[in-house]
Amino acid sequence: MWNKKQKFDFLNEHQHIENIAWQTIQPNKQHAWLTEGLHTEFDTFIPMGTKAAKAVRGTALGVIFKTYSNGVKTNRDVWICNFNRNYLSEKVRPMIEVYNQQVFNWERKSTAQHTNIDDFVVYDDTKIKWSSTLKRHLVSGHIAEFSESKLRQIVYRPFTKTELFFDKLLIDRPALFPTIFPIPETETENQVICVAGIGDRKGFGCLVTNRIPGLDLAFEKAQCFPFYTYDEDGTNRRENITDWALAEFRTHYSDDTITKWDIFHYNYALLHHPIYRQKYEMNLKRDLPHISFSEDFWGFANAGKALADLHVNYESAPTYNGLKSIETPGMTVDWRVEKMKLSKDKTQLKYNDFLTLDGIPAAVYEYRLGTRSALEWVVDQYRVKTDKRSGIVNDPNRADEPRYIVDLIARIITVSLKTVEIVRNLPSL
Repeated sequence: MWNKKQKFDFLNEHQHIENIAWQTIQPNKQHAWLTEGLHTEFDTFIPMGTKAAKAVRGTALGVIFKTYSNGVKTNRDVWICNFNRNYLSEKVRPMIEVYNQQVFNWERKSTAQHTNIDDFVVYDDTKIKWSSTLKRHLVSGHIAEFSESKLRQIVYRPFTKTELFFDKLLIDRPALFPTIFPIPETETENQVICVAGIGDRKGFGCLVTNRIPGLDLAFEKAQCFPFYTYDEDGTNRRENITDWALAEFRTHYSDDTITKWDIFHYNYALLHHPIYRQKYEMNLKRDLPHISFSEDFWGFANAGKALADLHVNYESAPTYNGLKSIETPGMTVDWRVEKMKLSKDKTQLKYNDFLTLDGIPAAVYEYRLGTRSALEWVVDQYRVKTDKRSGIVNDPNRADEPRYIVDLIARIITVSLKTVEIVRNLPSL
């Protein structure tokens, strides 16, 4: 319970206490006091993005990407994210009705009758999920509207797409994604590189996608760097890699054929390099990535393009033909999943009571995003879940594509093995 002066007086008086090894430390330019493991040359590399560049109107200098964004944070995933689009619509519509009725009830009260909003709203976990942001919308009189056009896809976790009701009122923090993937058509041309945010405790990682990503994609506080940005109606497409960065790369490599997509892919490959990740581990916890010039630009750019194609188009990757299907005798063919489970040695996956998949290569688990491998993310996410409070069911099984999940497992094994192969063959730094 000492105040600051008492603590400082004690420390000053006992600087030479036996068995205490005192160390004098100085903060660095970023005001970090604990600088062990930080490499100063990291600060000489080009930042992928900075808050200062984001805030600049017009042309930005000194960064690769003009702007970047957090992943989407809904604060009501159970209500507005679901594998089944029709089921999602059935749950969102009545929630909107409940919310709008609360808006009308609030507006009918006189100023004198208004109470604390927390005491006013009706809390019913089977009808609506409240948050402080949604309550502010209520007080402001904002009305929610259902539209089929708001039904989009989110990359909720690695290689796990679910349906999303993409509405700026019901999503607590849509971040900049209304200008990154404003309409479905932009998903055919735009891509974002998602990296771990500052302070991430799960280990650095990155993933490129052409869908709206979640904030906790695989690592904490995902920060997303798009190739394009748009107006909210999908018009006025703008390249997000700066002209300054393009000039820097072309000048450094004396190569005017380098394009902004080449730089995008160069970044993606460099962020996968094991030595880069290991050496700058502490820097990447305290800052967004900074990108160095390697000796072999095209080696990285070509590898990054291969990785991006692999990760964006994972649903069309070939299925791994080394898997052996072990079917339970006497059981009817069944592709439905409830909850999959890997064996202790991770060479087998119990798909369901009917099927076990055998022969998963050990190298698959070298491709990690955060605390799990890509395959483990899929195994974890593709299961039937029932939310205890709302009763909402999230079922990944597809009536129109009964083999989707079993084929996805085989495709992710292929994606993982090819990723590991590309990363192993990246040029040296």
